[in-house]
Amino acid sequence: MGRRKAAILAMILGFTFLNAEQVEITSNDFFADENKQISEFVGNVNIKKGSYDELKANKVVVHFDKKRQPVKYVATGNARAKIFMKDKHYDGKGDTLTYEPAKQTYTVTGNGYLHEVETDKNVYGEKIVVNQKDGTYSVNSDEKKPVKFIFQIEDKTK
Repeated sequence: MGRRKAAILAMILGFTFLNAEQVEITSNDFFADENKQISEFVGNVNIKKGSYDELKANKVVVHFDKKRQPVKYVATGNARAKIFMKDKHYDGKGDTLTYEPAKQTYTVTGNGYLHEVETDKNVYGEKIVVNQKDGTYSVNSDEKKPVKFIFQIEDKTK
């Protein structure tokens, strides 16, 4: 199935988030399993929600509830996202990126990275959880690869 057909099919299936913003999904290939209540998008997957939020990956599996509403998006293979939260823009990426619409939560696992665009803050860790509803994010790692936080400060002496 072509990229255009996958995008049209995604819109026909009525993918919406709780705040009723339009969601558009494009990909090279599409597969749906009504028994498992999942849809798989493969190849150049691009999911846009609203005016800023975006999820890109090589593969995204969308899990649905019985009412055909998405409950979880799981992105793998070069997974990355653009996230708007509390008047700030963030770019994130990792091995796996999961979005849960009901919780308005993005979870990045494996080689996680989050960049706050306006302040140029960068955070690295094995697990990053961004909660859009609460306006918070947390970062976890382990002893071998500790959390890393990088930011710039102004030199007031010059």
